[in-house]
Amino acid sequence: MPLSLYLAAAIAGAATTLTPGPAFLAVLGIGASQGRRAGLTFLLGHFAGDIVWATLALVAIIGSAQLGTLVFELLGLACGLYLLWLGWGAVTVKRTEDGSLDNRVARPLLRGLAFGLTNPKGYPVAVAMFTALLASQSASLSWDVLPGLLLAACAGFLGADLVLTWVIGAAPVRRLYRRHELWVTRISGVIFIGFGLQALWQSASGLIRRG
Repeated sequence: MPLSLYLAAAIAGAATTLTPGPAFLAVLGIGASQGRRAGLTFLLGHFAGDIVWATLALVAIIGSAQLGTLVFELLGLACGLYLLWLGWGAVTVKRTEDGSLDNRVARPLLRGLAFGLTNPKGYPVAVAMFTALLASQSASLSWDVLPGLLLAACAGFLGADLVLTWVIGAAPVRRLYRRHELWVTRISGVIFIGFGLQALWQSASGLIRRG
């Protein structure tokens, strides 16, 4: 198989991670407020979701069929509810007695795991990215190359995670975040709620049509 095929998969994985969305905003907040270690721990948890969605996207592409089945519609409902819960918590966040925000994530690994597995952008963005970068080499795609493509995608995910970890721990980023922490948190909450409502609408519409 051509090396360019695996390089394309790695680039697709990195691009998927670096695409702004709920998880991107979450790791920005965690890293800027709690440091690089907490941000990296969140990303390691999120990596499990990256693997799941990348696998499903590659299976869909190689199998030349979208996996828009009942399981994805039900999962979309769970994704939407989870994001609404997170968004409401961010929108209503208040300062503690010492003036700081009560938004510290006690278990970044578990938060990242939950985010990764319930990320509504995970599957469609992964499909879009991998399709765009692998389409020109569709003749080389087969089930035999699936493990290699997945490994290459994982390398892309991890590379992007390291870039994000460095960025969120940079002093200018942390200073900017702390200066406007309250409003950044609340605006992020509104974005989370928007993603959640979108996921609920799409999933509910699919279930209604199915019924």
